[in-house]
Amino acid sequence: MKKLVRQMRRGGAFTLVELMIVVTIVAILALIAIPLYSANTVASIMSEGVAGAGSIRTALRTYYSQNGSYTGATYPGTLTIGATDLQGKYFASGDYQLLNVTASTYTIQAGPPSQTTKAPGTYYQINQLGSELGNYYTNQ
Repeated sequence: MKKLVRQMRRGGAFTLVELMIVVTIVAILALIAIPLYSANTVASIMSEGVAGAGSIRTALRTYYSQNGSYTGATYPGTLTIGATDLQGKYFASGDYQLLNVTASTYTIQAGPPSQTTKAPGTYYQINQLGSELGNYYTNQ
């Protein structure tokens, strides 16, 4: 038996214990890496929504400077935004909403993204002060 083990060692073969250790290490790394990858994927998808909300926010600032109030601002509608400015890989122009518009306040909501299934239930909200009310992750 000892002779067989010595021959296997010289032949460069791995023992069953060595293979099981490697499999265990790979499994542990996968358990750590997969959730991190998923979270980063959602964050990268939502960055497109944040950019779109920024475009709407710029249009609202222009509207306010021209009218002295946010009252009457609608999206889509009275805001001047290019036809393709809010059309992206994950978000369509219909994925944005203008909420709670008063004379001096508003809330923009981006999401959930309609052009992917990788970020279900996620949204982003920002108000006139630049405060993020809902940030990237779920409203579930």
